[in-house]
Amino acid sequence: MKGQENHNQGNHLPKGARIGFGIFMVLIYIGVGLLFIFNVFDIWNRTIGYIVGGLLCLYGIWRGYRLYIGSN
Repeated sequence: MKGQENHNQGNHLPKGARIGFGIFMVLIYIGVGLLFIFNVFDIWNRTIGYIVGGLLCLYGIWRGYRLYIGSN
């Protein structure tokens, strides 16, 4: 019965792989956010680039925090 409980939780990857993927995604979100902020994508409206970049950076920080406390 105990094996079925773990199967239903949806944790199919080992803990190390989940942490590694989480760190990778944090870096991707923050990196793409910085690219938007520094207008690498040459968006016609700089304000939209700042907003999207800021949101991506904040979400990357939020994911990093959740990864650090272990709820992810």
